[in-house]
Amino acid sequence: MTPSAITTPLEGHEHDTTNGNSSLNRQLNEIYLNGCTNGHTASAMPSSSSSSDEVLDLVCVGFGPASLAIAIALHDANLTQVPNALFLEKQHQFAWHAGMQLPGAKMQISFLKDLATPRDPRSKFTFLNYLFDQGRLNQFINLGTFLPSRLEYEDYLRWCAAHFERDGKVSYGMAVESVNVAEKNSQGQVTSWDVTARSESGHLVTRRARHVVIAVGGRPVVPPNMQGLKHVAHSSQFANTIGRIQEREREAGRKLRFAVVGSGQSAAEIFNDLWSRFPDASVKLIIKGASLRPSDDSPFVNEIFDPDRVDGIYTQAPDERKAALALDRGTNYGVVRLSLLEHIYEQLYMQRLTTPSESQWRARIIPNRTVMSATQTSNSGVLLRLADSIESKRVPGGEEELEVDYVFTATGYVRNAHEDMLSEVRDLLPSDDAGGKGMWDVGRDYRVKFQEGLVDRRAAVWLQGCNEKTHGLSDTLLSILSIRGGELVESMFGQGAEL
Repeated sequence: MTPSAITTPLEGHEHDTTNGNSSLNRQLNEIYLNGCTNGHTASAMPSSSSSSDEVLDLVCVGFGPASLAIAIALHDANLTQVPNALFLEKQHQFAWHAGMQLPGAKMQISFLKDLATPRDPRSKFTFLNYLFDQGRLNQFINLGTFLPSRLEYEDYLRWCAAHFERDGKVSYGMAVESVNVAEKNSQGQVTSWDVTARSESGHLVTRRARHVVIAVGGRPVVPPNMQGLKHVAHSSQFANTIGRIQEREREAGRKLRFAVVGSGQSAAEIFNDLWSRFPDASVKLIIKGASLRPSDDSPFVNEIFDPDRVDGIYTQAPDERKAALALDRGTNYGVVRLSLLEHIYEQLYMQRLTTPSESQWRARIIPNRTVMSATQTSNSGVLLRLADSIESKRVPGGEEELEVDYVFTATGYVRNAHEDMLSEVRDLLPSDDAGGKGMWDVGRDYRVKFQEGLVDRRAAVWLQGCNEKTHGLSDTLLSILSIRGGELVESMFGQGAEL
């Protein structure tokens, strides 16, 4: 799941990514060993450093949709020998984009691209079987849509996750800090890895496995000139904090001023939500471009995200692949669904009826602007200095000032958490042309390319959700997870795998 944002959160709040309660199986020692569970009963507190020499077949770091798809693929694989798999998750309970669970928010992909259907429509973990199990199948059919609410899709993911929680294969509240070499064979090749996690109580726990999958999502990025300021938060924290803002400000009774920075779906959703949630507030959406742009979900463009496209993308020459990815970015980044664009435009238009002067509108889009600097004001507000987003058009002294009470930045994610976790095994990477250690490159099967001969083929580290540069735009999206999960299971434990 998504790690903490790399900025100071809104004043007075923890660095949370979920609003749920702690799970009963919070401590790693409360879960299974050798496939056995303790029934979620509490166990004795582990010592300050707890470890086990048992070698598991697989440890997955993170238990978001990517790891959940692997768990489902393992369940469906019908392997002769069932692998011992363990999933470690930092959050208190399963949660998917908890910070962006906004009223009325819809999915942007078809429910048929769930965690099982594209790989095996007969799986018990399909979205349709979830609806049937919950007694809502006919009613959902009556909706006549391929796009369920984001809230319902998260409930589907929780329903899937509950199966593995009941089997004792998941431990929440475990923040993985490092992966280290555990054992080597007589040839000096690595045969297993130690994964060390810190529990919420601060205790270190280590588990050993032949295969390690790192699938922790992205780290929310706040622009450097806004980091560390009170009342500045990333969009991933929005739903978790906006209710508390409402409570706190209701007593003060003042008219609030908000700024949203960004031009993609999350920015547009927050802009729209603030506008309706605070009828008297001033809300400004600051975008670098001349206007908000629609996402393209036409059939031919959607084929960009098909799983069978990955082979062609991976085998392209690096320069060709880079150019192709740049051309396709407009289908997924910095764009907004057309229905939301039309709704926002209509809302903006209605302001013209009573307020012809756009400068006096309560809600506005400020185009062609970038935030040059941000400072804290004496009342804990934020003073933004804006300039033209095109540097050649800027003039000395031409910056505009915008003072607001709260800022939400929908400015994307960086997907490099694996680099810190794997820092202790960096020496296993091949050297680059300068003699240093190279990048964390992966093969088509998502296996890290360690120096030839240093790691036994029956042991590996696999990366998920951070391979867009080599595997295409679909690498970070839900649409490919079911197929990719099956591919990983086949690579690790299938007939062609070295066991």
